[in-house]
Amino acid sequence: MVIRPVKHMRYLAVSAAALLALSACGGNNNDTPAGGDSSGEALSGQVVVDGSSTVEPLTAAAGELFKEEQKGVDVAVGTSGTGGGFKKFCAGETDISNASRPIKDEEKKLCTEKGVKFTELQVANDALTVVVNKENDWVDCLTVAQLKKIWEPNSTVKTWDQVDPKFPKEALPLYGAGSDSGTFDYFTDEINGKEGESRTDYNPTEDDNVTVQGVSGAKGALGYFGFSYFEENAEKLKAVKIDGGKGCVEPSVAAAQDGSYTPLARPLFIYPSDKGLAKKQVLSFVEFYLEKNQEIVEAAKFVPLTDEQKTKAKAELDKLKAQAAGS
Repeated sequence: MVIRPVKHMRYLAVSAAALLALSACGGNNNDTPAGGDSSGEALSGQVVVDGSSTVEPLTAAAGELFKEEQKGVDVAVGTSGTGGGFKKFCAGETDISNASRPIKDEEKKLCTEKGVKFTELQVANDALTVVVNKENDWVDCLTVAQLKKIWEPNSTVKTWDQVDPKFPKEALPLYGAGSDSGTFDYFTDEINGKEGESRTDYNPTEDDNVTVQGVSGAKGALGYFGFSYFEENAEKLKAVKIDGGKGCVEPSVAAAQDGSYTPLARPLFIYPSDKGLAKKQVLSFVEFYLEKNQEIVEAAKFVPLTDEQKTKAKAELDKLKAQAAGS
């Protein structure tokens, strides 16, 4: 499984920051000697993950940090998009699937047909962010209706003045997620009113760095992706506030957690399979991911879980541990 160099460098930087955060918070639990799992056993092998490009940097950072404790374990993270990741997952090709939306009924059916059982674990929140070029001085906020006008199927909007007559007649090149992406599913559902419905004459990609380059390279360009990618590229891009009906709200950690950033705040997940969790290195990685979640999420510039979400995640982790102990 190949990890693109640009992203690899990114999560290495995140890992360094997260390692400092973990160290400051007590890092290695005293019950877990360096190089061992909760039983003190040194593990080896691979944890194979694929799926959402939005969740990839978080899982990759968790993997690099996990390797500090388990040097014999490699966490390989690919980015086929949420939908593409579930196809591999249900075929038994991966241990864990990253997802920027909940698994669909047809994906559940496919997994059932293939005998793949799984657990849904929320690992972070996100504020799906609409971005424009830094030199764009005419737009600070867009309504959901304006975004729909731009992105709906068969839209003929080509210039900014077609969105609002007050805007200049500037070309409007568009960048966004590919159709295998959970980000695409979520955005089209919330903005266009039906999942998967979108104009097709835009620049689709599973690599958010392509969107960064495209939007930063054209004055009138617009794109969308996860909040962490905006945070990483805030010096190149400008985030657009969104008016979901109650005024303009900018994407932020607080707005994503309190529900005011509507309708583009969303949960992010990992889906480990039961067969994956039967491998000691996979179970240990999932435990690490959830137990150190707050520090990892904050260092990776994602939106942390709320207290209620943390309680639910802990209950799910306790259930997984009990299942593993009883097997």
